[in-house]
Amino acid sequence: MTENVDSLVSIVTPSFNQARFLEATLCSVLEQDYPNVEYILMDGGSTDGSVDIIKRYADKLAYWESRPDLGQTDAINKGFARAKGEIFAWLNSDDMYMPGAITAAVTYLQSHPDVGMVYGDARLINAEGQKIGDFPAAQTDFHRLKQGYVHIPQQASFFRADLWRRVGPLDPSFYFAMDYDLWVRLARETALVYTPQLWASFRLHGDSKTMAADDRCWSDMLRVHYRDGGSWFSLIVLKYLLRKLAAPLLVWRRKRMMHGASPLKK
Repeated sequence: MTENVDSLVSIVTPSFNQARFLEATLCSVLEQDYPNVEYILMDGGSTDGSVDIIKRYADKLAYWESRPDLGQTDAINKGFARAKGEIFAWLNSDDMYMPGAITAAVTYLQSHPDVGMVYGDARLINAEGQKIGDFPAAQTDFHRLKQGYVHIPQQASFFRADLWRRVGPLDPSFYFAMDYDLWVRLARETALVYTPQLWASFRLHGDSKTMAADDRCWSDMLRVHYRDGGSWFSLIVLKYLLRKLAAPLLVWRRKRMMHGASPLKK
């Protein structure tokens, strides 16, 4: 499918008690220069002032709600069930888009009709918005994904809605790696292409899933591996075992990154 110049892009933000970061996320979407964005915000019944923030921007949202749900995956699935766009993406309520990200993603997909998903770079930031590093984004494909070579920053990924309708929705049984599971399913159908352009900021903070439950990511990934007939004697299993051994060091390193950053340059 080839989109028109102003293809509708549907962005879904799942949120729950993220008032500290939510406004920055909202603004990073609403201040994009792309003219045709359908922004859907699915709040899980927050009690921390998030709803007051959402109401301030309600006239710029295609849809929003604040009611109990079954978690992040459920919120994303319900958001995309309402979406009408040709291109989909989701942005968690503690992450942000960089200026021009949506335009760049749409331009790439328009000029490469054989590509089903495109993703760019993401920088790592802490709770205060200071840069603390760079996400190790790189080109991958179905075979490499199956071996645990992911390197896709979810915050900087955009994919075609018709593919979502073919292989989605997200599997709610995954707590952490529902995005990895989706990428495997997409990569089985189409090319996923990395372009080295900075499109997003990925926030690491004490309450984020990456910090609080990162050990569950690789076990989720192994579920995908075994579900699809993968062997115990494979590279992804070896990576999982090595990562378990290195887990205390990795957690220590992330915490040090979070607290040892210098402010971003303006």
